[in-house]
Amino acid sequence: MQETISTPYYLIDKSALLRNLQIMDRVREQSGAKVLLALKCFATWSVFDLMREHMDGTTSSSLYEVKLGQQKFGGETHAYSVAFADHEIDEVVAHSDKIIFNSINQLERFAPAAMGKPVGLRLNPGVSCAGFDLADPARPFSRLGESDPARILSVIDRLSGVMIHNNCENDDFARFDALLGEVERRYGAILQRLQWVSLGGGISFTSPGYALDAFCERLRHFSSKWGVQVYLEPGEATVRHTTTLEVSVLDTGFNGKQLAVVDSSTEAHMLDLLIYRETAPIGDGQGEYVYQICGKTCLAGDIFGEGRFARPLQVGDRISIGDAGGYTMVKKNWFNGIHMPAIAVRELDGSVRLVRDFSYDDYVSSLS
Repeated sequence: MQETISTPYYLIDKSALLRNLQIMDRVREQSGAKVLLALKCFATWSVFDLMREHMDGTTSSSLYEVKLGQQKFGGETHAYSVAFADHEIDEVVAHSDKIIFNSINQLERFAPAAMGKPVGLRLNPGVSCAGFDLADPARPFSRLGESDPARILSVIDRLSGVMIHNNCENDDFARFDALLGEVERRYGAILQRLQWVSLGGGISFTSPGYALDAFCERLRHFSSKWGVQVYLEPGEATVRHTTTLEVSVLDTGFNGKQLAVVDSSTEAHMLDLLIYRETAPIGDGQGEYVYQICGKTCLAGDIFGEGRFARPLQVGDRISIGDAGGYTMVKKNWFNGIHMPAIAVRELDGSVRLVRDFSYDDYVSSLS
C-alpha cells in the first residue's frame, strides 16, 4: 500500500509511537503524574485511538484545540491560552475540565465565567532551559505567565493549580531537577496551597538514555512534598522518532554540491527547520553519495539537509525525511501553492492506510 500513495505524505508509525507511549505508562505508574498530550505540537487525531490508552487527556493553546481535545481525544481537557477573547470564553468553558489563565488580568476578567470549574494560572519562574531566544518563555519582557510571588498570592484563593512551562527540548535530568528546585525555593508558599501543578512540556524523557527512574522519583517527591497532583504536557516527547515525511526526487544538479529537489518544502511542511535553523535526519547516514536535499519552493534557503545514499539519486527516487511528527502537521501551509502532504498511518500489524489527502479544492477553500 505504501508504494501506491503519492508523495509527499507524512507517515506515522504506530509501533514507534507505542514505544514512546509505553515510557509514558512507566512514568505515570512510577511517579503518579498524569500525562496530557500538547496539541500545539501534534494534533493528528487519526492516531488518538492508540494514544488515549496511554495518556490522560490533552492540553491546549486555543479554543479550537480545546474543542478538538474534548471531541477527538477525551479524558481530561485542559484549556490554556495566552489570551482568551470575549467571544471565546463561554465555548472554552463548555469544552474543558480545567481553565488556565496566562495573567492575573485574564483571571480577574474571565474566572467568573468558569462556572465552578478548576481555575489555574501560568507561573513564570524567570528561569528556563531553552536553546533559542525565540522559544524561551523566560526571555526578557516575557508575556508568558506571572512571576511575582506576592501578586500570585494575592489571588491564591481563586486558584486550584498553576502551570509552569520552562523547559524546551531538555534532555538533561540534572537541569530539569535544578529548574524545579528553583521553583520550589521561590514559590513554596504558593505550591503548598494548591491542588495540582502542571510542569508543562519540553522535557525529553522519552529520549534514549534519559534518567527515567530519577525523573519519576523527582516527580513523586515533588507531589508528596507539596500535596499536589502533578501533570506533564509532552508534545515532542510523545511523537519523537515516530513520523517521516515521504518525498520523491523531481530534479538533480550540481553547484559545488550534489543537489536533489524533492516534491515538498521546509517552509510549507517542516517549518521548524527554518525557524530554528536545523536540518532533518535523512536516510541512515550510509553510502558514498552525498546530496543536499532541497525543497521545491522559490525560497532560496528551502533546504532539508544532507543525506548519504548508496547510489546516485535519480528522478523518481523516494526519500524518507525523519523527525516529521512534532510541530509539522500543525504548522503546514500553502506557501507557493505546492501540494499539501497527505497523512498516512502504519498500523501495529505493519499495514499502511491513507487517512487524509488534500487537493486543489482545499487550497482554494483556505483562501477567498
